[in-house]
Amino acid sequence: QVMLVESGGGLVQAGESLRLSCVASGTNFRTNFRINTMGWYRQVPGKQRELVASITRGGDRNYADFVKGRFTISRDNAKNTVYLQMNSLKPEDTAVYSCNAHDGYWGREYWGQGTQVTVSS
Repeated sequence: QVMLVESGGGLVQAGESLRLSCVASGTNFRTNFRINTMGWYRQVPGKQRELVASITRGGDRNYADFVKGRFTISRDNAKNTVYLQMNSLKPEDTAVYSCNAHDGYWGREYWGQGTQVTVSS
C-alpha cells in the first residue's frame, strides 16, 4: 500500500513561516501507485478536522478562505511529494497538520500521522 510521512512542523512566532512536506511511498519497493489529488488538513483538540489546501496532479489548487494569500500548496509528482508553504502565521494556525492523498492506481485514500505546528503570540 502507500504511506504518507509529513515533516516540517515546529514552533514559530506569529508572522513567521514554515514549510511542510509530505512524501508518499510504497510499503515495499514493488508497490505501484499513482497519487492524484493531495491535500493538507488541520485539526485542533475539540474541533473537526478542516481542509487547508489541496492540489490536483495537474496543479489545480484549492485553498480554505482562512489561508488565502498566506499559504501556498505545491507538489513534485516525480518525488510524490506535496508541500505547504505557510507565511504570516497566526496563533489561530496552531494545529496538527495532516497530509491526505488519493491513489488512482489502487483507488484508495491515505492519511499521514500529522505534524504539529505551533504559533505563539
